[in-house]
Amino acid sequence: MRRSIKVTALAAAGVLTLTACSGGGGGGGSADDLETKGPITIWYSNNAAEIDWGKQMVEAWNADHPDEQVKAQEIPAGNSSEEVIAAAITAGNAPCLIYNTSPAAVPQFEKAGGLVSLSSFQDGDDYIQERSGDNAAQYASADGEFYQMPWKSNPVMIFYNKAMFTEAGLDPEAPELSTYDDFLATSRTLTESGAAPYAIYPAPSSEFYQPWFDFYPLYGAETGGTLLVEDNKATFDSEAGTAVSEFWATMYEEGLSGQEPYQGDSFVDGNSAMTIAGPWAISYFGDTVDWGTVPVPTSAGTPADETYTFSDAKNVGMFTACKNKGTAWDVLKFSTSEEQDGQLLELTGQMPLRQDLTTTYPDYFDANPAYEVFGDQANRVVEVPNVSNSIEVWQAFRDAYSKAVIFGEGDIATFLTDTAAEIDDLVSQD
Repeated sequence: MRRSIKVTALAAAGVLTLTACSGGGGGGGSADDLETKGPITIWYSNNAAEIDWGKQMVEAWNADHPDEQVKAQEIPAGNSSEEVIAAAITAGNAPCLIYNTSPAAVPQFEKAGGLVSLSSFQDGDDYIQERSGDNAAQYASADGEFYQMPWKSNPVMIFYNKAMFTEAGLDPEAPELSTYDDFLATSRTLTESGAAPYAIYPAPSSEFYQPWFDFYPLYGAETGGTLLVEDNKATFDSEAGTAVSEFWATMYEEGLSGQEPYQGDSFVDGNSAMTIAGPWAISYFGDTVDWGTVPVPTSAGTPADETYTFSDAKNVGMFTACKNKGTAWDVLKFSTSEEQDGQLLELTGQMPLRQDLTTTYPDYFDANPAYEVFGDQANRVVEVPNVSNSIEVWQAFRDAYSKAVIFGEGDIATFLTDTAAEIDDLVSQD
C-alpha cells in the first residue's frame, strides 16, 4: 500500500542503469516455456495487512498443489521496491511474481526484458479484461499487450476535518468543496477563522510522484479521465490543464497551502483541515481525526458519480527469470480470483481492480460503509500513462510545476506549453 505522505521514491539511477545495460523488450517466451509447471517464488509488500493477505493466499494454494508449491517472502529491503526489482532483473534472479509492481516502473522493466507478457498466455487478455473491465486498457503497453496484472488501487479523495469545519462555521456534513470557487472560499474561511493554519497541504517537494497527489487527481476529474499522456502526446497544455494549475497556484499564492515541506502528517497534526488520500487512510487516521470524504473538486462541480481521480495502484508483474511460468500464471489467476480479491478487500481495505466492485462484495461494503465511496470511485480512475521514460516524464512535469505553480515563478501558459513539448520528446525516445 502507498500513502501519499510516505510514498517510496523510485531509485531513478537504478532504473536508468537497468535500461541502459539491458536491451530488448519484455518477453513472452515459447509456448512450452509458458506451460512449465513446478515450484515458484513470489514477493509481496512488507506492510502488515498485505503480509497477512499473502500468507493466507499462499497457504490456500499450497494446500491443493503439492507439486507446485509457492515460496513467499516480503520484498527485500532497499532504497525502494523498484530499485530492488531492477537489481533482481539485472542479476537474473527475480522471483516469478512480485505483488508490489508500480505501474510507473513497468515501461522500464519491460524495456529491460524483465517482464513476461501476460498476453502471451492463451487466456491472458480475456482474463485481465473480464476482471478489470474498461480500466484494464490503461495498463496495456504500447504494443497492446499486458506486462502487468492490474491488481489493486487506492483511489484518492479529499479527507476533511469535521471539527475544524465546525469551528470555522462550515457545515461538516455537507461541505462546499465541489467547485474550485467553492473550494477556495471554504479554504479562505478555514484559515481566516483561525480554525486551521492551512486548508490543505500537499507535499510541495520535488519527487517525481508528488503530482499524483495534487495536480493529477484534479486533472483526471476535470477531464473526465484523460491521462497525462495519450497517443504519445502530452494532453495537459489545454484549458483543463490551465484550470487545474491556476487553482493550485491560487491556493499557494494566498497561503492556503504551504510551500515548505512539513515534517510529519499535516492533517493528523492539525496543521491542515484537508488532505488527499486513498482508502488506506481510513484505518490510518482511525479516531485521531473526525473526518469526512468528498471527491476532488472540478471547475464546474462534476457530480460525485461522474468524477474521476488518480488510482494510486500497485500491480503484479511476472518476471522472465521464472522457470515455471505455467504455475506462475495459475497462481496469478488464483490470487486475483473473486475469492482472493474479497480477502484482499477484507484484510487491507484496498480496492481490487475488478469491475462492479461494490456489487461483487455487497456484504463487505454494507458492513464497512466508509469504504463504499472508494469502491464506487475505483470505477473512475486515471493511471500513470504507460509510456517510455515514464519516471523522467513525471520528474520533468514536477520540476516545472513546482517552479510555476507552487512558487509562482513564471507564468502558467509557458509552463504548460514548454513542459508538454519536453514530455513529447521524452515519450518519443526508445
